[in-house]
Amino acid sequence: MIYVCIPSHNEAATIGLLLWKIRQVFAGFPREYQLLVLDDGSTDATGDVLEPYTRVLPLTVVRHPERLGYAAAVQKLLRTAIELTDRPKRDAAILMHADFTHNPQVIPDLVRRIESGADLVVTEGTLEGEPSRPQRMLRRFAPQLLRGIVNVPGVRDLVSGYSIIRLVALRNAMRSHGSGFLVTDGWAANAELYWRTGRYARRVESVASVERHDLRQRPSRVRPTDEAMNIWRARSQFRATPIAPPAEPIARDTERQAEALT
Repeated sequence: MIYVCIPSHNEAATIGLLLWKIRQVFAGFPREYQLLVLDDGSTDATGDVLEPYTRVLPLTVVRHPERLGYAAAVQKLLRTAIELTDRPKRDAAILMHADFTHNPQVIPDLVRRIESGADLVVTEGTLEGEPSRPQRMLRRFAPQLLRGIVNVPGVRDLVSGYSIIRLVALRNAMRSHGSGFLVTDGWAANAELYWRTGRYARRVESVASVERHDLRQRPSRVRPTDEAMNIWRARSQFRATPIAPPAEPIARDTERQAEALT
């Protein structure tokens, strides 16, 4: 099962069409999938748009009565996927945005890499469309702000919000950190997710992807200066909550691939 996890806040203009495009992808790439959308305290018609889709798609909608933020939404979605799966060694969760930033056509490549033995695959986004020069610069140099604190071998785009994670690796990481799994927010939360989960991943990969910032139906919510300060402050939060070591030695990659097929 592939759980497609989509945090959403006031995305009524795009969320329905995005779900339909994901459906089209899986129609041409037949895999068992479940859509998980978290409506994070939306004040627009997001809830009304989602309701009819629950009757025609494999869709579960989770709602926060009030907005709790990106990290809380991501953590809830991923925990929901773990609760639903009965095959965590085979199943995986895809994380993507609701505003057309991320191209659903990349999903088959992400899934194939999991099926070939990867546990964590992160897209390296090439930004196109609206992003300002400061936003592009921040995206490029964000890993430098975390240098010496966060290192995920195989991942250069640490703040990418588009990825796939094998659920057994995610479950083990969450168990080790309890309720404090994600202690940051915004772009820093993506880096934290890959940092903590990567410790339990036997193989980590990256794939190229184009991020479109000119298709959303609202202004960008990213404030580059604020986001840079948030990432910088996250350094101290990461130091205070270091990643926990695996409970047992990591097996060889070939053994891991065989296990994933059982």
